Amino acid sequence: MPLSYYVYYRVAPERAALARERVAALLAFVARASGVSGRLLSKRDEPHLWMEVYEPVPDAESFGPALARGVRELGLEEVLAPGAQRNQECFEDPCA
Repeated sequence: MPLSYYVYYRVAPERAALARERVAALLAFVARASGVSGRLLSKRDEPHLWMEVYEPVPDAESFGPALARGVRELGLEEVLAPGAQRNQECFEDPCA
């Protein structure tokens, strides 16, 4: 059953431009590694609260490690707001 991954976090306002570059590189990395195209959203009225959306993810066993490797190699933790962390949620369609 295909899954949907949602990853949300706060970026440091002064590092937002760098964060956009790194997330764009992450989306490209994940697409090459897993075949899953992700997209980036920001919360309305909270421009530094971001969410990456990856769907559909047909193979969670290979997707999860690819995403983690990209985050690590691209230094995504370095652009987060102080005290922030990447939060990941995974959902499935119960009607599929």
